[in-house]
Amino acid sequence: MEQGDLTFSVYDPRFTDATAAAEYLESIRWPNGPVCPHCGENERKAYRLTKSKRRLWKCAACRKQFTVTVGTIFESSHIPLNKWLLAFYLLCSSKKGMSAHQLHRMLGVTYKSAWFMAHRIRYAMEQPPFQRQLTGTVEVDETYVGGKVRRSNKRPVQSLDPYAPNKGKQMGRGTDKTAVVALVERGGEVRSLRVATVTAENLGGAIRRHVSREAHLRTDAFKSYTRVGREYASHETVDHFNEYVRGDVHTNTAKNFFSILKRGINGVYHHVSPAHLPRYLAEFDFRYNNRIANGVDDAERTRRALTMVAGKRLRYAD
Repeated sequence: MEQGDLTFSVYDPRFTDATAAAEYLESIRWPNGPVCPHCGENERKAYRLTKSKRRLWKCAACRKQFTVTVGTIFESSHIPLNKWLLAFYLLCSSKKGMSAHQLHRMLGVTYKSAWFMAHRIRYAMEQPPFQRQLTGTVEVDETYVGGKVRRSNKRPVQSLDPYAPNKGKQMGRGTDKTAVVALVERGGEVRSLRVATVTAENLGGAIRRHVSREAHLRTDAFKSYTRVGREYASHETVDHFNEYVRGDVHTNTAKNFFSILKRGINGVYHHVSPAHLPRYLAEFDFRYNNRIANGVDDAERTRRALTMVAGKRLRYAD
């Protein structure tokens, strides 16, 4: 069945009626007709059980019943599907994300439910592990994310010099924050990753996994990029103490991505634990890779996110 593009309108029945939302999700998951999630049968057509109030289907091969939510992040959820659809649209159309408190108020669900919904949506946005490598000119840069440390939790700097001018003050790049490295293909996609420490081994491993050897690397003058840079077609660096751009040598694209990421974490989410950080990075990566500059509007971005819900299950205990 054909379904029109989503628009943020209170009159759109897909945001107010669970049956209409199920029909829309069916048109995305099963464009050629229903497919049984139990046996994968699609030749012997499944038929709908009309006596059920839900859009319940039964497989003609294995004789099992199923709905469009089976085998997706929506499975076993008691939240109506129309509210799930609205949550997808809100997260996909908000450039810097949307907090669980805001979802809780707009959807009319508890804060705990909104928090779990948002994490399941981010989990659906995660890219598959064996995807294509970045090519062309690839910028690599690192940053540190996290909130400010409370005064009571600050750790004084240990110095052997009793007359050191900064003794007793908190110092150091990324102190009590989490390191994130971003690999940005100019005009293409971004991959942002949480790393334990910013070392040559960790940065080199991330670059080798995600960047093709024929690519041209552009980084800053950080020494940890020197070794891995020799393995690529070219490696040019820019020294931020003296310059920011030299011809096509810069990391401004990566820094632009970091600016959106930090505005979202600092201004919307306020606090992100290191354990959950990879899913937040997946959210910002997905919106960047499906941005308006690439001809993707809010409705298409939401539709693409909904195509990624199958085969993923995230329980609250996990």
